[in-house]
Amino acid sequence: KNMRVILLSGEGRAFCTGLDAKSVTLSGPTKNLDKLLERPSEFGGEDGLGNLAQDVCYLWRGLPVPVITCLHGMCFGGGLQVALGADMRFSTPDCRFSIMESRWGLIPDMGASLTLRELVRIDVAKELTMTGRIVDGLEAEKIGLVTRCVDDPMEEAMKVAKEIIERSPDSVAATKELFQSTWVADEDTCLKKETDLQMKLIATWNQVAASGRQFGVNLPYFRRSRDFS
Repeated sequence: KNMRVILLSGEGRAFCTGLDAKSVTLSGPTKNLDKLLERPSEFGGEDGLGNLAQDVCYLWRGLPVPVITCLHGMCFGGGLQVALGADMRFSTPDCRFSIMESRWGLIPDMGASLTLRELVRIDVAKELTMTGRIVDGLEAEKIGLVTRCVDDPMEEAMKVAKEIIERSPDSVAATKELFQSTWVADEDTCLKKETDLQMKLIATWNQVAASGRQFGVNLPYFRRSRDFS
């Protein structure tokens, strides 16, 4: 409950280049396939939906804190799908992106059908997926795959994280829940969700503390409420 923001980055020459195709080929393409694709996996809890491969990318969405990825070098295949599962993506302009699965005769099956529809037009999603075309950070920003292109993604992520932790942990968690649960929902569901979440926030300690800070009264925040855990 003390965690406020998660920053996810890669070391070395790339954020993540996806599946190690050579290792999979040498060990046998179908080895451990059942364990990887069985739904639900053991990690999604009682309400789990995804298999193990999907949960690597999908479960970030259910956390009550923002997840920010810092992207550089290459972001291919499964690596891109991990990044798409985050709430924000900061990339270097020269980072290279590709939905690489079509090059292996496959489809992206780690949650891309959920994450891509929230970020790009359907024709863009089809073109990138069917061709496996590589785009740089600037084009990725233009079409919506990344939040912003910056020279130093980690520095930008830290800057945003510091701004976020100045806000109530409850309102941040509620904001994520609001948009995550309503982005493709009907109007009635959206409006009801706004009211339900707001009722949980009004007159709580963290809401009062946030309001006080607007008047120069620096009250500490309590741990995130159980309503948003």
